[in-house]
Amino acid sequence: MSTQKTNTRNTVLILMILGTAIAMRLITYYFPAFSNFTPFGAIALFGGTYFTDKWKAYLVPLLTFIVSDIAINYLYFERNIVDFSSTLWVLISFAIMVFIGSRIKKPNVVNVSIASLLSVVVFWLLTDFPWLYGGGLYPHTLTGYGQSLIAAIPFQRNMLFGDALFGLVLFGGFELAKKNFSQLRSQHELAV
Repeated sequence: MSTQKTNTRNTVLILMILGTAIAMRLITYYFPAFSNFTPFGAIALFGGTYFTDKWKAYLVPLLTFIVSDIAINYLYFERNIVDFSSTLWVLISFAIMVFIGSRIKKPNVVNVSIASLLSVVVFWLLTDFPWLYGGGLYPHTLTGYGQSLIAAIPFQRNMLFGDALFGLVLFGGFELAKKNFSQLRSQHELAV
């Protein structure tokens, strides 16, 4: 694939990721009922699936999350707050989601749906350890972990719905664009 085609493909992927992330982070700020109804699971899967350079697959979604997290914290607290104590586990979860996305060889509704469900479960199990946040909301025991998981179900439901909607937009939009613009196809797709 020529450098121009690679740059065009990467630019489109990055713009799709940034546009989706910025729009939804602002919507969730103004409409808190949409808490955790975000595109980040879908973005991680999308990046893992479509970036041919795997370092970009990890860097773009994770950097997008970090920058948007800083911006949303500024909106909420009117100052820059970077708290990596909990963010680290969220980033690890998203990195795992990128890896899951990189395993999608043929993007279709079934494959993306299975990957989305697996990603939400990974996120749910990793980010709801009560002892990760140092707070006293749940006991730092297996019972507390169970309570935390149960309390997180509405947030994970929102994440699953967000992944479904934004997965449809990102994956469907890019697949449609690839059909109309050959410069968005990967080298492998051009060879077939």
